[in-house]
Amino acid sequence: MSTAGVSGNAADLIHRGRKAFIMGLLYAGVLSAVINLLQLTVPLFMLQVHDRVVNSQSLDTLTMLIVIATVGLVLFGILDFVRALTFQVMGSMLLRKLNLPVLQAAVSASVQHGAARAGQAIRDLNDIRSFISGSAISVPLEAIWSPIFLAVLFALHPLYGFVALVSATVLVVLSLISDLLTRRALKQANEATVNGIGEISANLRHAEVIEAMGMLPALARRWRGAQIRALDLLDTATGRGRALSSFTRTCRYMMQIAVLSVGATLVIKQEVSPGSMVASSIIMGRLLLPFDSMVDGWRQWVFALAAWKRVSDLLERETPSRDTRPTPRTVGELTVDRLVYAPPGSDVPVLKGVSFSLSPGEVLGIVGPSAAGKSTLARLLVGVLKPTTGGIYLDGHNVFLWERGSFGDMVGYLPQTISLLDGSIRENIARMQSADPRLVLEASRLADVHNMIGRFPLGYDTRLGDGSFLLSGGQRQRIALARALYGGPRLIVLDEPNANLDTEGERALIRAIDAARADGAIVILIAHRPSIMQVVDKLLVLQDGRVAQFGPRTSVVDMNERSEKIAKAVPDNAAQATRGGGRHGKH
Repeated sequence: MSTAGVSGNAADLIHRGRKAFIMGLLYAGVLSAVINLLQLTVPLFMLQVHDRVVNSQSLDTLTMLIVIATVGLVLFGILDFVRALTFQVMGSMLLRKLNLPVLQAAVSASVQHGAARAGQAIRDLNDIRSFISGSAISVPLEAIWSPIFLAVLFALHPLYGFVALVSATVLVVLSLISDLLTRRALKQANEATVNGIGEISANLRHAEVIEAMGMLPALARRWRGAQIRALDLLDTATGRGRALSSFTRTCRYMMQIAVLSVGATLVIKQEVSPGSMVASSIIMGRLLLPFDSMVDGWRQWVFALAAWKRVSDLLERETPSRDTRPTPRTVGELTVDRLVYAPPGSDVPVLKGVSFSLSPGEVLGIVGPSAAGKSTLARLLVGVLKPTTGGIYLDGHNVFLWERGSFGDMVGYLPQTISLLDGSIRENIARMQSADPRLVLEASRLADVHNMIGRFPLGYDTRLGDGSFLLSGGQRQRIALARALYGGPRLIVLDEPNANLDTEGERALIRAIDAARADGAIVILIAHRPSIMQVVDKLLVLQDGRVAQFGPRTSVVDMNERSEKIAKAVPDNAAQATRGGGRHGKH
């Protein structure tokens, strides 16, 4: 996947997203002003019918009013649709601009913190789009133009305006009280829900272990406890909100009764016409509606703002500063220069000043005890992790900064934990790209899996993933090897590639490494089983994150054998010296 279309850093992306949102909101605000004016059509029509048509009994006047009202309502419908379409376009544009950057940042976060981050980020982005496309976002725009209705009520009679002003003030105060009483609880409930979903999603990836070892009851108790805490917080906030919402709605009905009562009194005193009483009641209801909706929809605003904050924080914290322009395919040396890596939040480096270089066509074996940093080095070599200091360069290009699409064409990677994606075997080998059948077959034959795939139910079209065709560990590893070899990469990193292979599979692996070497690729092999190391040209021994030895395989092996002989001899000599010293003391 190429990222050439993504430009700017995280701060720029967030700024442009906010700017586009504000511009769209301003445009929708102008439309809302006209829409609110057009909503006066019905009450003014009723006012004119009561005061003019009924008194004059003029059908011509009624016809003219009907024509004017019809034009106004048709225009209202068109502009209301345009405003709704504006919000829809705003949501789609935000999703289009941030979708790929958020996905990249989520993948980067998942490397460090687990896959739940990626899923939550995508959910947040879609929740924001749904909010923008929904009805809650337009409530403040309606409230902003409420003074239009207030001015008309004052024009009909100052008492109408006064009752409306007091009513709107009461609803605003109730909205603020609702915010104060529910904001903290809603925030805590939202965070608890997000954390709970992330935890259970991560655990469900290990369903087989959970089922086999009877861990479900314990996990269910943990999940239930987390859900109960989140539900308690949500129930508290929702209960308060519902109580205030019911009270607000009751107040709004009482306020409409109040304005009708005022209107009736004014009609009796002959200070206003009967038509104004009906019109003022309708206008009053329209004036108070956005404030009532604001109380009901406050939770949507809180959740949307929380989702936007998580997306913004993710982009600012996790978006890597990589090149965005593809780099042409190249051939050259691999240079690891004074590489130091310390995990985020740790001051203790896993790798400490690692340096070496390899030429095209060379195969390097990396060995060392557990926790020596071998797999971390593999992840750094393929640009998954960012070096703390130092760097890794392929033909002079920094592998971490390299644009991911073109870098993927240069690199093959077989991680220690095999990950095959949801899709067909053909798509997995072709790295989810539009599969070139010739290249897929070539990679399959190099990995010696073509005949194995042919025995599957649908061959290369056999689907993999949850609920699909299940593969053994060795089959998964050999298909992942074919994926690593797809397209003739120039750098191939294999981390424990023979962990699940039988003798036949290991021979196929050795043949694939020989073929890659003959093609001029640099191959780096991490393994514990010594049989596979017969194929390497050079050996690098890692110990406590440092290079203990590096050189041609035969030289390193000879040096280790001599060291082992010396180590065995030293205790014998020391024991003899001790025994000799003891005898000398007796004499």
